[in-house]
Amino acid sequence: MAVATVRRILISEIVDPCCKQILQENGIAVTEKQNLSKDELIAEIKGYEGLIVRSATKVTADVINAAEDLKIIGRAGTGVDNVDVEAATKKGIIVMNTPSGNTTSAAELTCGMIVSLSRQIPQAVMSMKAGNWDRKKFMGAELYGKTLGIVGLGRIGKEVAIRMQSFGMKTVGYDPIIPPEVTATFGVEQMSLERLWPLCDYITVHTPLMPSTTGLLNDESFARCRKGVKVINCARGGIIDEAALLRALESGQCGGAGLDVFIDEPPKDWSLVNHPGVVSCPHLGANTKEAQIRCGRDIATQIVEMVQGKSLIGAVNAQVLTAAIAPESRPWIKLGEALGSVAKACAGQVKSQVQITTLGQSLKNAAGYLSAAVVVGMLKDSSKNAVNLVNALPLAKEAGVTIASHQSDAAPMLAQSACEVEISANGVSHKVVGSVQGDVPVLLELNGGLFRQPVPLTGNLIFFKALANPQLVPSVAGVLTAAGLQMESFSTSAAIAGEQWCSVGVSSLLGDLNTLKVHVKEALQLFL
Repeated sequence: MAVATVRRILISEIVDPCCKQILQENGIAVTEKQNLSKDELIAEIKGYEGLIVRSATKVTADVINAAEDLKIIGRAGTGVDNVDVEAATKKGIIVMNTPSGNTTSAAELTCGMIVSLSRQIPQAVMSMKAGNWDRKKFMGAELYGKTLGIVGLGRIGKEVAIRMQSFGMKTVGYDPIIPPEVTATFGVEQMSLERLWPLCDYITVHTPLMPSTTGLLNDESFARCRKGVKVINCARGGIIDEAALLRALESGQCGGAGLDVFIDEPPKDWSLVNHPGVVSCPHLGANTKEAQIRCGRDIATQIVEMVQGKSLIGAVNAQVLTAAIAPESRPWIKLGEALGSVAKACAGQVKSQVQITTLGQSLKNAAGYLSAAVVVGMLKDSSKNAVNLVNALPLAKEAGVTIASHQSDAAPMLAQSACEVEISANGVSHKVVGSVQGDVPVLLELNGGLFRQPVPLTGNLIFFKALANPQLVPSVAGVLTAAGLQMESFSTSAAIAGEQWCSVGVSSLLGDLNTLKVHVKEALQLFL
């Protein structure tokens, strides 16, 4: 399933030429404009469905809100700190990065920092260039037998561990997501940060920058570290508290630092850079020919494969789409949207509590995208923002919709798999159950009424509940005829306590539903 249509892409930074070539070969027009100011970018972005950046372009909420047609923001590299992901998500824009594009380059630079700190190589080089021959001044230390603490054990952290183990270092680490049994396979013993700080001779950080990691190494954590610990940050400026690091360096609690990133780039305060114990670079983690080729190639290929409906890789804010991109998911997404529309029509309002249950083993991985699809159906006519699978759940929260999902392997009646939506508002609950038959979304059940023939959820539909009696159909037909409508389909549910639900497919919706309500107990209509 094609997630988005992308015809024009703006590349706002220097990216390897292979990126443009791949996009153009697949029918996507590319414009390259570098060094745009914020105002210039806001003026330029209108009319593009895609934007590719590296780390210099700041894709702020103002830029995103000005982008009327934007569907995808591609970051040619890891991390998306320069993109307002929340604002993009709210507008239904996919934010994508290249998860492995600069892994090797960043890992190698980190290892180079560790070696440089252990032997003071940059300081010795500068000393010799100044005409000095001072061997005693640059007494180093072996890495063999030392302990390296790695905070963040994803792709880069893993590669650093493997490389530094070849120096004979013991590697320990911390990661709140990756299980210890996984990191044990590449030689890293996981432990809490409280245990890690005092054990390490070297500490390197490889996490995203987020509230939980900002200032991760601060005055308190430095105080817990082994005296003389050396720290490395080739990830994101701000993970190490720069003021606390300077204090630790001056007190001797920290024996040296290797920094490739800073809170402000370039730094506004050069105190850290000028400290003799600091080895620093101007954010060179991905600055290798190989990484630039890889990142440019990867972001272009990922966008093309997304547009072609082949795969969705690197999407940081659209995890529900990963499972939804398979062709067999498309009719189920349509079903979810249709059930959401029917549920909202039953409740008569958006603000509600919604329980979504997927039934059958074939839908065990579908709860995420089906929940989003149901919300799309509920909000599509009431939200000021265009609703899609990317922004559905955040917009639901804003609209006062509480979503819960559940999966059951039990097969429903009349179908091998089904989706059940129960909506509660103002103390009243309604339940709709649907499935897919021959790629067509169908309604199986409405508020306990099981339809004898599944109702195709397409076109103009009127649902009503009434007493089962022979005069019902003529009365309804009379109302429709008086309104100039043609009845295209008719289906009824099994009667419960003498009452049944009916579905009528019509040529267009009634101008006044009250003309029908005088003949029935409940009625609703919608276009799908």
